[in-house]
Amino acid sequence: MTPRILIVSDNSEARSKGLAQSLRGRGATVVTVPLASLAFDTDRPNGLTIPGFGDGLPDAVLVRSVAAGSFEAITRRLGVLHALGRLSVPVWNSAQAIERCVDKSMTTFLLQQAGLPTPPTFAVEGRAAAEEIAARELARTRLVLKPLFGAQGRGIRMIASLSDLPSPAEINDVYYLQHYVPRVGPPFRDFRVFVCAGKVVAMMSRRGEDWITNVNRGAVPEKPSTHAEDDLAALAIAAAAAVGADFAGVDILPAQDGRLLVLEVNSMPAWSGLQTVAAVNIADAIAEALLEFVAARTESSSVRPYRMAARANS
Repeated sequence: MTPRILIVSDNSEARSKGLAQSLRGRGATVVTVPLASLAFDTDRPNGLTIPGFGDGLPDAVLVRSVAAGSFEAITRRLGVLHALGRLSVPVWNSAQAIERCVDKSMTTFLLQQAGLPTPPTFAVEGRAAAEEIAARELARTRLVLKPLFGAQGRGIRMIASLSDLPSPAEINDVYYLQHYVPRVGPPFRDFRVFVCAGKVVAMMSRRGEDWITNVNRGAVPEKPSTHAEDDLAALAIAAAAAVGADFAGVDILPAQDGRLLVLEVNSMPAWSGLQTVAAVNIADAIAEALLEFVAARTESSSVRPYRMAARANS
């Protein structure tokens, strides 16, 4: 049976095209559409309208990106992913995993609850609550303020005094504050580890003159030193499992005192920078893992009725 895969992507960027090409090269039928084009429709047998699938369902869904939108629009789109999961369609990553990773406060909560090393973090509403935390914590270290929903280093600020706290209007009155982790630099380094199906696919060190070491801000991808790879891999695999992600880009920070701390887990990660130093084609690795999962699931579902019939006849 030819597996039918739906890629959810809101633009035609190279990574989505690469995934589609890798899946087709392995015999899958692929449809790529924006998540916004999927709709609830209770006149249909499955309760959904999915472009390219008629009244049927895909064998799996791969979520590459979810476009920005109103609270109502995002709620509806994630609701469609929840519905697909309810219909027993594998969704990589699930709506729940995406929700956990998009909300940095939930990510750090889950990392801490899993016993993984992550900087002390506080997420509150209101300037007064933020000032209370800052007044207490700045006696120990500087703080980093991040947008609760954000990526690629945008909107991150160093907080060294109460006056550095932005106004509530600038950040929608939500203050996500994290201990700044002193590290060697400049140049500064951190790590991105790409995990898929419980295995590390690739990893890189990002080197930059800025303490915010994102590739889109000028950091340079490099191969990490081999002595750190085992520890990085173990941390990244555990972090992806903590948020329930089938694939993820895990950001890990090397502290000046030698500790490794997990900062973020990205459920819709980019990998253009990582691919420049990776030994494998990352799109191929994702495609192969997803199709292996679909095949194993199909085999399991076909074997189960046979075993039930065999027991009935014995």
